[in-house]
Amino acid sequence: MARVAGVELPRDKRIDIALTYIFGIGPSSARRIMAESQVRSERRVRELNEEEVHRIQTAVSKYKVEGDLRREVASNIKRLIEIGCYRGTRHQKGLPVRGQRTRTNARTRKGPKKTVGVMRGKQRSEAKISTRAKPGAPGGKEEKK
Repeated sequence: MARVAGVELPRDKRIDIALTYIFGIGPSSARRIMAESQVRSERRVRELNEEEVHRIQTAVSKYKVEGDLRREVASNIKRLIEIGCYRGTRHQKGLPVRGQRTRTNARTRKGPKKTVGVMRGKQRSEAKISTRAKPGAPGGKEEKK
């Protein structure tokens, strides 16, 4: 198995597709790396010899990938939060950062729906009973003796 930038590349995939398993390398970067390392992109990872893997590793080392890139992204977000800019506050609140609507949608950032509304009829009386303070509890009603 070929190991590039600390990532085991899947053996049965084409090399240009396998390179996209590395965080920070997309399809266009993978094609650029393949051209730079002079390896045909139709080849499978299992077909590569040691010299080709080494050429790919040196080409990938010119890019900021995996841990370094993740650290940089995290520090950028932390900086936005510290300076208190709009984007930073959106990151802090877990809301969309790039101007998307939030009245509907935005479920990826906001999480599952939390229904807010009026309780009517039987639901209301059941909720009232369960939320009443019990005798002997702080703030609860004491029984008369």
